[in-house]
Amino acid sequence: MEQLLVRLGTQHHEPVQWLVYSDTEQEVIASGELPNAGELSTLTERAGQRPVIVLAPASEILLTWVTLPPRAGRKVLGAIPYMLEDELASDISEQFFALGPRQGDEQAVAVVSREQLRRWQQWMQDADMYCDTIIPDVLAVPVETGSWSLLQIGQDLLLREDIWKGLQGEESWILPAFAHLAKQQPEPVRLKNYSDLAVAGLPNVQAEQAVLELPMQVLAAQAIHSKVNLLQGEFKVKRKRTGLWEVWRLPLILLAVVLVTSLIDKSVSLYQLNQQNAALSAKIDAAVKTGFPDIGVYRDVRRKINSEMARLEHSGGDASMLVMLEQLTPAFKASQVRPQTLRFDAARTEIRMQAIGQNFEALEQFRRQAESAGFTVEQGAINNQDNSVIGNVSIRSQS
Repeated sequence: MEQLLVRLGTQHHEPVQWLVYSDTEQEVIASGELPNAGELSTLTERAGQRPVIVLAPASEILLTWVTLPPRAGRKVLGAIPYMLEDELASDISEQFFALGPRQGDEQAVAVVSREQLRRWQQWMQDADMYCDTIIPDVLAVPVETGSWSLLQIGQDLLLREDIWKGLQGEESWILPAFAHLAKQQPEPVRLKNYSDLAVAGLPNVQAEQAVLELPMQVLAAQAIHSKVNLLQGEFKVKRKRTGLWEVWRLPLILLAVVLVTSLIDKSVSLYQLNQQNAALSAKIDAAVKTGFPDIGVYRDVRRKINSEMARLEHSGGDASMLVMLEQLTPAFKASQVRPQTLRFDAARTEIRMQAIGQNFEALEQFRRQAESAGFTVEQGAINNQDNSVIGNVSIRSQS
């Protein structure tokens, strides 16, 4: 994964070091130095979709530890500014307190001016670069237990003592300060030197020369995996949408609209089909009950009708209802009489129906045709209805 590392100065006019580093390949892609923060915009294209990490000068940040009461909760952490109030020269309301690692009851705290922190953020925003991580530069210097580390970058020296302590400043005072501290120690101080400075002559110091690499490369290898971040609480940056999302956002929105529209259309069509199916089912039920008044309750209409037809076909001996209806077909056709209801009495071998015809003559013609086919026909009451006549007819087989 490639990342852009930027080391800012305290003031806008100070030089800015930068480096594009591949953590996967552990190699430098590109690096350089800008004359001031106003030139950060020239890195916007290099930043691209790469995460951006900012290193801030540790000279502007107080790295300290606070001893907390046992089992301290969130409320105690909120009181940390007041615990450090006596150690700060300025009003605590003007300072921001970022939490670092915790070791038992010891809580690491980084104190930085709110104004300075906003200034660093503003420089990055003016360059249109998204940055959600700011690390004190001295905490990106490699460190080993029981050993100090020294690195030179530009005109500054970074001297790291342990996981949460170090100095950053000009060589003219950093080396003398370190030499003074080393003299006070009962045992020789181990120092790993990541620079080409001659430190072997410092009193009470055991210097070890590290492999010389680009200073920003040394810092990048540590900063990428660091969990330290000054941008907490009110300064925490919301995750920015990636460029890939920006490119595909409109097509994806349009696709979502099309899908929703299609689903709505399908839902409407399905609703209409369900309504039509319900209406058709009602018509089928009405027709079945008209033809088979005594059919009773059923679930599968096709199976029930087949069952009823089989029952009718095998009832009444040789003169089943189906056989009688088949023999009466010419009479129905000639007279254009239609049955509205049908009932079959298997014991009497008799069909009782409510028949509808165009006029009285139609019913009479049906009677004559049925009798000529060998049936006994008895007509009941006949009534007019609109432009038709309806009559009750009983047809009994003579066989």
